[in-house]
Amino acid sequence: MTPTTSGAAPASGRFTRTTAPPESPPAPPAVIPQSLEIWAPEPPTWGQRMIPKGIRSAMADLGLWQEPRPLKPSFHLTQVIEVLTRYGWCQSFDFSPTGRMCLRGAQTFLESTGHVTAIDRGKAVNYLQTQLSRQGVTMRFWEWNDLPGNTFRGVEATISAASDMARKNGD
Repeated sequence: MTPTTSGAAPASGRFTRTTAPPESPPAPPAVIPQSLEIWAPEPPTWGQRMIPKGIRSAMADLGLWQEPRPLKPSFHLTQVIEVLTRYGWCQSFDFSPTGRMCLRGAQTFLESTGHVTAIDRGKAVNYLQTQLSRQGVTMRFWEWNDLPGNTFRGVEATISAASDMARKNGD
């Protein structure tokens, strides 16, 4: 059987490919850069989620576990940007079925993994709400996140401005 290049079917009824198959997308890097690894933590494993916080604290006291270091509000907001960059940003869900997160979902994720305390998360929310009010937005930050005209770049810029405000205030 002779392959054809004109697209006509050969006598056997099979078609021959006339174009090259598309190239596969580039694979993600095998190693996460150290700078990104610090700011965008891995999600807790199944085993880590099953261990109660009191037991994890006792294990940390014995040197068997290393709890994440909670960050100040300004660093927490920067870390939220990194988490959204790494895992993806979404609207209408705290956590989408594909693993993306909205602004509130990223904060919940960081608090559940010990990267921010509830108090410092509250302070970060206050800075974020203050930044939104400076922009003329009167709704809560998670409602603002879900507005149809919002883009990740706009959300990122607002979080960054709130982080700068927190840093200037010593938080």
